Amino acid sequence: MFEIERFIEDCRAAVAADPTHKSAREVVARALADPAAVLKGVGEPTRATVDILHRSPELTILNLVWGAKMTLQPHNHRMWAVIGIYSGREDNIFWRRRAGGGPGLEAAGAEALSTGDVAPLGRDVIHSVTNPIPRLTGALHVYGGDFFAPGRSQWDPERLTEEPYDSVALRKAFEDSNARIG
Repeated sequence: MFEIERFIEDCRAAVAADPTHKSAREVVARALADPAAVLKGVGEPTRATVDILHRSPELTILNLVWGAKMTLQPHNHRMWAVIGIYSGREDNIFWRRRAGGGPGLEAAGAEALSTGDVAPLGRDVIHSVTNPIPRLTGALHVYGGDFFAPGRSQWDPERLTEEPYDSVALRKAFEDSNARIG
């Protein structure tokens, strides 16, 4: 059975023993070996949301629920991340800065994550996220630092120009997704 408090303690112990993503990935993979238990432990998602399960300078754990057909613009974390999907699907487009230091980004790859999948993201990854299905997607996101600390960037989805990360815009994206559900 999945217990949120136990998961948090296991992640904290993993990061204390190994500050890279490797030990945290093992914890997330163990939990996602039974996605139905994680779903039962966190509760059936009813709306798009970012629930903070744990936040410290060393570790942030989120229960993130993507709205149906929701897309989040390119952004970075400036720390490693481990994503585990317990319900639905999350499609990631990976971006890189243009060669030669030119403005904007260019696509560098993609990965589709489905229920039970676990994926690490490196410290320097820039990605955008889409939930391509017509229902909510639930995921545990574990970050090797304070996800909400300043210093991150996002990219305008049309021009792909860099700008400071806007947490107000993030909350609005989730609220807009919930408004579409009705």
